[in-house]
Amino acid sequence: MTTETKQPYEKEYIEQFSEKQNEPDWMKAFRTQALEVSENLEMPRPDKTNISKWNFTKFSLEAEKNKLNSLKDLPEDIKVFVDTDKDDHNLVILRNQHNAYEMISDKLADQGVILTDIFTALQKHPELVQRYYMKDAVAFDENRLTALHAALMNGGIFVYVPKNVVVEEPLQAIFWQEDKEFALFNHVIVVAEENSSVTYVENYISFNKEEETVANVVAEVIAHDNASISFGSVDNFAHGTTVYMNRRGIAYRDAKIEWALGQMNDGNTVSENITHLIGDNSFSYAKAVSVGRGDQIQNFTAKIINYGKRSEGLILQHGVMKDSASAIFNGIGKIEHGGTKANAEQESRVLMLSKDARGDANPILLIDEDDVTAGHAASVGRVDPIQLYYLMSRGISQREAERLVIHGFLAPVVRAIPIAAVREQLTEVIERKVY
Repeated sequence: MTTETKQPYEKEYIEQFSEKQNEPDWMKAFRTQALEVSENLEMPRPDKTNISKWNFTKFSLEAEKNKLNSLKDLPEDIKVFVDTDKDDHNLVILRNQHNAYEMISDKLADQGVILTDIFTALQKHPELVQRYYMKDAVAFDENRLTALHAALMNGGIFVYVPKNVVVEEPLQAIFWQEDKEFALFNHVIVVAEENSSVTYVENYISFNKEEETVANVVAEVIAHDNASISFGSVDNFAHGTTVYMNRRGIAYRDAKIEWALGQMNDGNTVSENITHLIGDNSFSYAKAVSVGRGDQIQNFTAKIINYGKRSEGLILQHGVMKDSASAIFNGIGKIEHGGTKANAEQESRVLMLSKDARGDANPILLIDEDDVTAGHAASVGRVDPIQLYYLMSRGISQREAERLVIHGFLAPVVRAIPIAAVREQLTEVIERKVY
């Protein structure tokens, strides 16, 4: 079945929006080209998930612009992600995709580090953005949703770390969907040049339980030779938001990309996290946790493709499903011909807390080279009664015992989130969703 997605906006709107943002000519041309080809492209076809009735067209692209005078002006639901007692932050907050707050330390700015919203980057660093924008990681014409993303992109973050620069403090972005019908066509680019390193953490937050809208997100993460990128995220879109999340990584020689993703949306979600290990000795560890509740449907794909010799790709996915929620977890390790001595390992496990909950863990290994190592593990089931019995025999109630088991099950990813305030908030979100 083909999903119908009528074009919600015309070429004239796209051009006017681009001009309003003072974008370079190449960006306006790129948008209009993407809009033109989108009509003839297929919708994505996630494995075992029918998205034909999902909302991808009902949304608004208009919202008020409101700045923040201080982080203390943030509502409590947003403030919990930020250490407001710190004097200096490396932080950008997009409020309805408008830059409401931005700060980067003088030290990092003097070293040439860029942390800003995508429109400021297009004005101040157009050549850099053009070099990476939907080129090597995500192509605009992969499917109809990537093309619509390219045409309607209305915000995002650009992070750039020059050669030989080590960023010791995490960089953070908060994407706050305040208007309940406002759509996020959000684009994130994180680039680490040779011999550099950076940790980047992002948060997506909305509160539209009933109002319908869309989040169409692309993240492109590029680690050049001997560079290291740690990418953390807590996705927490409300029930009314249909989410298409597309995160891609490119790792060159001796480069490292590590992912720690807290996938906590309450609405229907398709999420892809794909890393290409291009260079020899490149490495990626993709960790993700998810909690599903209510009637939501989710499809998660984690995929690492080994091209380089002695490259190593590790995947860890843990999910918890309750009520009548359902989720597909695809873990795909692929070793291309020529990737000798490469290693592909994966683990996908799902806990189901209710009789109507559904989980499916699909481990897939695709090997086109002989001299490699690979392995996988997958499981779907209930909370282990032996673990519960052991805890309850120590005087712990059944509810508290289940709680401890679930937190332990999700801990490998929660612990990997590098910012304490975000890590604590992810724990709180898990607590709220499970109980």
